[in-house]
Amino acid sequence: MQDVAVVIPAKDEADRIAATVKAALELPGAGLVVVVDDGSADGTARVAEQAGAKVVRHGRNRGKGAAMESGAEAVRLLDDDRHEPRHLLFLDADLADTARDAAPLVEPVRRGEADMTIAVFSTTVKLGGHGFVVRLSRDGIRRATGWEATQPLNGQRCLTRAAFEAARPLAAGFGVETALTIDLLRQGFRVTEVEVPLAHRATGTDWRAQLHRARQFRDVARALAVREPAVARMLRGTRLS
Repeated sequence: MQDVAVVIPAKDEADRIAATVKAALELPGAGLVVVVDDGSADGTARVAEQAGAKVVRHGRNRGKGAAMESGAEAVRLLDDDRHEPRHLLFLDADLADTARDAAPLVEPVRRGEADMTIAVFSTTVKLGGHGFVVRLSRDGIRRATGWEATQPLNGQRCLTRAAFEAARPLAAGFGVETALTIDLLRQGFRVTEVEVPLAHRATGTDWRAQLHRARQFRDVARALAVREPAVARMLRGTRLS
């Protein structure tokens, strides 16, 4: 039963994407893996295709939300003759071999017990954005919905096609996970967290890592501002607004 399509947004991940794709293809029911090369300057697209993925390319970097939408649209077009749409499993490109351990994310959706699952990493590898960005996202989700997320920025998620379509258009960039959670909970969709032994590249402390966190903060704040008037008022007059 090939009822799952794996969508992997990727930018400059030529060193890990092959291992991630091959591991994703081992997941039960994963009959299709789509990699969205979001404006990479390296050989990400070529390596992903050689590993067995269908590849969609953005000519320039458009951000994670746009990459997720492009991947889901590619799945829809490739599955045009299917009677039932596949569930969508979104994975980060740098999971490498651990991507094969994402199967528990699919099961609650497959059994009809959840409309979206969110991964909680059982490893000690630090998720990018730990600290002030995570608190911003977690607190925003709690204020908007009353739900407390363990790892609100975790991009490893499985959704029904109906849930994904209900959340469109997705928030821009790194605000997509926060917005997805709020928008689906507000519409009455069932969201649950699942612990999985996945691991990706640890976020460093150099200037690139700090810039990444600043972009995360900007995108999460913008996603919350659309959904929370109090955040919008706080951001007025700042460079984020």
